[in-house]
Amino acid sequence: MKGKEKAALLCKLFLSTLYISAFTFGGGFVIVTFMKRKFVDQYHWIDEDEMLDITALAQSSPGAIAVNAAILVGWKVAGFFGMVVSVLGTVLPPMVILSVISLIYQKFAQNTYVKFVLAGMQAGVAAVILDVVCSLGGKVLSEKQWVYYAVMILAFIATFFLDVNVVYIILAAAAVGIVQALVAKRRRCGK
Repeated sequence: MKGKEKAALLCKLFLSTLYISAFTFGGGFVIVTFMKRKFVDQYHWIDEDEMLDITALAQSSPGAIAVNAAILVGWKVAGFFGMVVSVLGTVLPPMVILSVISLIYQKFAQNTYVKFVLAGMQAGVAAVILDVVCSLGGKVLSEKQWVYYAVMILAFIATFFLDVNVVYIILAAAAVGIVQALVAKRRRCGK
C-alpha cells in the first residue's frame, strides 16, 4: 500500500473510531454494535465472522471491551499503526468527557435533568445490546450446531438462575470452544 493510501486509511480508521466512541453511551457492547455497522456493513474491512471473533476476544481479554475491540479491528485493518490510531480514536472522547465532568462533578451529579437523561439512556443502551444479541447470536444459531445451543442455554441458566460470575462462564465457553476445535482438527487429520 502506498504512503498516501495508508495515511488515508489510518485517518479514516481514526475518525471512524473517534466518531463511534464520541457518540455512543453504554459501554463496550454498544460500541461493538456500531463497529460492526461501520467496519462490516459500511466499509467491508472485515466480515461478520471476524467481527464475531473480535467480539469474543475483546470480551474475554482483560480491559475495556471497546478498547480491546479497537485494538483487534485496527490491527486487522492496518497493522500496528492501525491499532494505535483506532485505540487513540476510541479513548480520546471518554478521556475528554471525563476530564470536563470531573471539573463540575458535584453540580452535574445532583442535577435532576441529568438524572432523567441518564435513566432514559439506559433504555436505549438495552435496545442496542439486544440488537447485538440478535444479529451476532442469529449468526451462531444459523450454524445449527447443538454445542452452540447448549453453551448459550447453560450460560443463560448459570447467569440468570444460579448467579454464576460471568468470568467463569466465559472461561467455560472458551474451554468448550478449545475442545471443539481440537476435536475438529483431530477429525480432519484422521481422514
